[in-house]
Amino acid sequence: MTTEHDQADSAQLHAILEQNLTRIAGVSGAVLLSKDGLVRTSYQLPRDSAERVAAAVSGIASSMAAVAQEFGGGEVTRHLAEITPGLKACVTACGEGSTLIVVARGAKVGELGGETVRTAQALGPWLGTPERQGATRP
Repeated sequence: MTTEHDQADSAQLHAILEQNLTRIAGVSGAVLLSKDGLVRTSYQLPRDSAERVAAAVSGIASSMAAVAQEFGGGEVTRHLAEITPGLKACVTACGEGSTLIVVARGAKVGELGGETVRTAQALGPWLGTPERQGATRP
């Protein structure tokens, strides 16, 4: 069930994506997803496409975390993929338990990677669970 609070959060997250991703040349789309692969919000993608991308990226992020663990590494900062000549994707951890993927056509790898990480940092404060108002401590 979606609440008004969820809708307001989604609108704010989408606004942050839009403000940040317009700096990347040729953005084809972006999806902010939860660790379990559910779409939190998307940019320039219809909902059904965003859901398929989120499911795929959830698996990719999980696989990369397993690879990092096998080699004694820490958290995966980001991974970049060239899908076809000119089409690139960047996946990065984003806030508490979220992942961001940005796909762009014609963007430079450094630009795509840097702006994706900056966008993730801008989203970070919105992704935590706020303390409930009026909650008392035991």
